[in-house]
Order: sequence, then C-alpha cells, then structure tokens
Amino acid sequence: MGHCWDTVTTEMSNPPTTSERVQTPTGFAALGVPPEVDAGLAAAGFATPFAIQTEAIPVAMRGVDVCGRARTGSGKTLAFGVPMLARAEKFARVRAPRGLVLVPTRELALQVAEVLQPIGRACNRVILPVYGGASRDDQIDALEKGVDIIVATPLRLIDLMKADEVDMSDVQVVTLDEADRMADEGFTPQVEWILRHVTGEHQTMLFSATLDGQVGNLVRRYMKSPEEVSIDSPTDTVGTMHHLFLAVHKMDKDKVISAIANSSGKTVVFCDTKRMCDRVTENLQDMGVNALAIHGDLTQAAREKAIARFTKNELLVLVATDVAARGIDIDDVEVVVHYVPPIDAKAYLHRSGRTARAGRDGWAVTLAEYNQHTTCRIIQRALRLPTNPPVEIFSNDSRLQNLNTFL
Repeated sequence: MGHCWDTVTTEMSNPPTTSERVQTPTGFAALGVPPEVDAGLAAAGFATPFAIQTEAIPVAMRGVDVCGRARTGSGKTLAFGVPMLARAEKFARVRAPRGLVLVPTRELALQVAEVLQPIGRACNRVILPVYGGASRDDQIDALEKGVDIIVATPLRLIDLMKADEVDMSDVQVVTLDEADRMADEGFTPQVEWILRHVTGEHQTMLFSATLDGQVGNLVRRYMKSPEEVSIDSPTDTVGTMHHLFLAVHKMDKDKVISAIANSSGKTVVFCDTKRMCDRVTENLQDMGVNALAIHGDLTQAAREKAIARFTKNELLVLVATDVAARGIDIDDVEVVVHYVPPIDAKAYLHRSGRTARAGRDGWAVTLAEYNQHTTCRIIQRALRLPTNPPVEIFSNDSRLQNLNTFL
C-alpha cells in the first residue's frame, strides 16, 4: 500500500515544504485512532484496515480487555499494536516500558517489532524487540536509553527482569500474541510469572487461533471481563485456502514437491523431524530447486538468514520443522506442503496458515502414502472438508503444472 498524503502546490517550480503537506486520514481514523498514530500509519504505508483490525481496534481503544481469535496472517499485529501505541503513555521511565507484547519465538518478536517500529517513529515511540540469541548487552543499552514498548519472548524477558534490567510496574497495556503457540511450547508458567509482575493498573489483550485449554485458563486468571473479537470460528480455515490431498509413492514425493514449487511459486514444506528436513532439502537441491532447511540444529543466524532470503524471493522452497517455523510471517507463500499428514486438525491449521494470507489465494497440499489415507480423512472431517480419498498422482502428471486444475 502506498503512502497516504496529499500535497498542495501553488507553483510547479516551487515544490512544497514538509510543513505545507496536508495529511489525508487513513481508514484507521474512523476506528478512533488518534491523529498522531494515524499519521504514523500513513507514513508506514497502511491505508485500509483488515477485518480483524476493524473489529478489534475500536474495542481496544475503550481500554477494556480484549480476546481476539485470529490466526497468523490476519493482520492482528496492527489490531493490538495500534491501540497500544495510542493508549500507552509516552516518555517511559528508563528501563520501565509502558507497553509489553509477549510472543512465542524470536522470529515473531522481530516481525512484530518491524511492523510497529515505522509507525512508532512517526509518533515518537520507541519499540524494542527483546529475545534470546541477540546481544543481551545491546538490549540493556536500549532499555537504559528509554523504550516505550517491548516485544519479548518469555525466557529473555524473565532473565532481564531477574537481573533488574527491566521493570514491569509501569506497564499499562499487555498483549499476549499467538497465545496458543506459547502454550504449545510450554511457556505458560513463564507467561504467568511475567503477568504476576505487571503490578500496575493495565489493559490486557490476548490473540490466539483458539481460546480453549491453557489459553482459556490465562483468560480466566489474568483478564477482567474481556470482550471477544473474532473474524472466524475456531475450526474455520482461511476462506481463500484450497485443500489438496495427494496419494503419492514414497520414492516420488520429492519430485512431486519440485513440480509443484516450480509451477506454483513460493513453497513451505513441513517435515516432522530435523533429519527429514535435511534429506528433503538435499534431494530438492539435487533436482536444481533453490531450497534451504530451517530446524533446531541450525544456528539462529542461519535460520534468520534462510527466512530473510525466502522473504526476499531469493529462495523458492523453505523446508521446516514445526518449531523452527513458528512465527514465520510472510504474506506471499503460494503453497504449504505437508510432507506427511499432520497428527491432527489443529497441527494442520497451524501449518497451513502460512499460505492464503492477507486476502491472497493459497494451497495446502498433503502428501499421503498408501497407509496414511485414514489420517487425511480424519483431518477432512474435523475441518468439514469433503471427505474425498487422496488423488493418486505421479510427479510427471501435467496437473501439477497448474494446481487450479484440481478445483
């Protein structure tokens, strides 16, 4: 989206100064966003709110606690980020931020911060990502200079809190982003420890794909009469996602992936193990496919470099384990391939949610060997998809050159 400014000129030979520019309000202004934050949105190139933003921002601007049910790619970063920028007071004390966003992974901390920092700069707010794997001293130096909002992973934040490098007592707005993934990763005790140290009066927002289980416990313990906002039901998939279940031979799988990626574009392949990731990546590379793996045995720097290359379209295929892919926030993934059928519908949705984002079409393709068809049928039933058997396919099938032929 482009910048949202009108300029007033009296003579073509005498261009306007910055002070002569007239700001045109964005679509966010109608949601109750104050002018300075709206100007930041315009400067950062945001003009029209997504559905979850339209639903959540007016509620959050009232200062009430908010439960948002939304998946990655729905635009929820601005849904909580804009109210935080508007409601958290400026000029925080040294080492005492006014706003806190908790996220499950380093990648997501960086991505949330990168969305909010350009808006923050335009309205005089400092946003700092705080996560393990980056320089602790650099994060402490930034906190000493003054930070308004921190976007943090639980373990690094607890480390800094226990060392008295950061104080949570001034926090006015807390957001738990991807709360279900934090629960899945075993971070619920750490999240609760942090929340107990946010001692001042504050607003709490929680965004999650689901609001049951441990997430429901967090809502009951740490939120006050929250209002729920949602743009979908808990089991709905993204409306523009197409689901394809293929019956393949074990020895032909990698060639099928190569055919799909070469014809469809940017592809994420999910594998169950690190060893499987490496093997699939090597096979794809041997076929001339520009592919890299990300998993827990690789250094954080190597994973970040692979994701950056994928984001910049320098890679065609990213082969990932579930844990390594947490928080990948890339809007233009064309295809997600499940190398084997996921264990349940929840895992299927988490993986598949990397495609069909921000209103774009996308494909979730599941590769099933002869003894895995029942698992596919269980997933189909859980998500209310047609319970058709997987389509038998070989890598030289012309339909792989255009997945739309399967519609």
